[in-house]
Amino acid sequence: MSPADTPSRPPFADGAVAAVRGSVVDVCFTHRLPPLRRRLLAGAGGEVVLEVAAHLGELEARCVALTPTRGVARGDPVRDGGGPLTVPVGERLLGRMLNVFGAPIDGGEPLTGGLWQSIHQPPPSLERRVVGRETFVTGIKAIDLLAPLERGGKAGLFGGAGVGKTVLITEMIHNMVGRYRGVSMFCGIGERCREAEELHREMKDAGVLDKTVMVFGQMNEPPGARFRVGHGALTMAEWFRDSAKQDVLLLIDNIFRFIQAGAEVSGLMGQIPSRVGYQPTLATEIAELEERICSTESGSITSVQAVYVPADDFTDPAATHTFGHLTASIVLSRKRASQGFYPAIDPLRSDSKMLTPQTVGERHYRTAQAVRRTLSEYEELKDIIAMLGMEELSQHDRHTVAHARRLERFLTQPFFSTEHFTGIEGRSVSLEATIDGCERILADAFADRPEQALYMIGEVDEALEGSGSRTREVKG
Repeated sequence: MSPADTPSRPPFADGAVAAVRGSVVDVCFTHRLPPLRRRLLAGAGGEVVLEVAAHLGELEARCVALTPTRGVARGDPVRDGGGPLTVPVGERLLGRMLNVFGAPIDGGEPLTGGLWQSIHQPPPSLERRVVGRETFVTGIKAIDLLAPLERGGKAGLFGGAGVGKTVLITEMIHNMVGRYRGVSMFCGIGERCREAEELHREMKDAGVLDKTVMVFGQMNEPPGARFRVGHGALTMAEWFRDSAKQDVLLLIDNIFRFIQAGAEVSGLMGQIPSRVGYQPTLATEIAELEERICSTESGSITSVQAVYVPADDFTDPAATHTFGHLTASIVLSRKRASQGFYPAIDPLRSDSKMLTPQTVGERHYRTAQAVRRTLSEYEELKDIIAMLGMEELSQHDRHTVAHARRLERFLTQPFFSTEHFTGIEGRSVSLEATIDGCERILADAFADRPEQALYMIGEVDEALEGSGSRTREVKG
């Protein structure tokens, strides 16, 4: 049933607009205040959607607008919306692109009738949660080897502007959605409308749109809508997990925009800012969203979240508060991007709680540690090389540098999502092939091959076939 048909308790008394300050609207009621998070409709036609955010007195509430407040004036009528903000759920969402209200933005038929649920749901109780030990293979070498994802876990892609977070998310969708048996959900928070259109077209061309739901709160929307779109997407994902008993792959781009929208709402509400200007409720707001992402006995929600890092400062409160909720952290490096190593994943700062011998196996763990140790030693030797040159290194250190430089290039990978930019065909590499390639490089199997032969290839045997020559031409 639609929100209008939902049976509920008698509506609260109607009110009137007392003040409008941007996206914040104060409403006076005649005799009874609506509860927090209640949906209200302002304006003569009820075209402006409000959500009660605070009670200012016995008969006055401060609300956050989820739609533009243009045209709303003091004295305009406000009526009760009958409950909290709701979104549609169910199989009918597959293949659709929606906004925070559950309205289609793909030009398709509107979603009328059916089941609608409140976007404000409690997280599953501890008794219902299930902790798994299964890894989630992405087909991206650097992630699967050094920061394996957990099925039913939360992974974060951390990086500043322009280092490849959205490209990496798009590549994961391409690699996983085709072979993933569950439902994929993409949640765009404060992102560009161009990206939404491109993603929808790519999904359609790949033939996987019928297993995907897309929800967007775009850049031009009020902060209230951007702040709630993540809750709406999670409500839809929870239905597939709990009612349809399916696994859900939830991709969020970008969780920082959720935090930013919360800071905007907090400032408009007149709250005193906390550290670095963020809202005082930052930790609580992130926890309310993140704690709903988990596995239960009926299914799992596996989340991959892009996290913009302001000014590349990883001590920023937005980054540090997000870190604590994740099972895997994939850190993107601007330095590596400038050197042409794509994906620009920092192998020494990226990590996963899954990378233990008991979970991934002794061979995977041993290889990952050897790769990380070799790259770490090379990092320490760079200053000596810059000052004195390679000639001053011992034979052992020269071997270390040779291995590290080949490993750096082998962990690069051409993406399907960037084929039209680079002219290089994308590759998806199995975990077994990634481990085998790193072991052979560390065992000097490619000592007679130039370093560049390992750059932008898939499996390591491509270096023997001379696949690197095409890439050298592209690199210039």
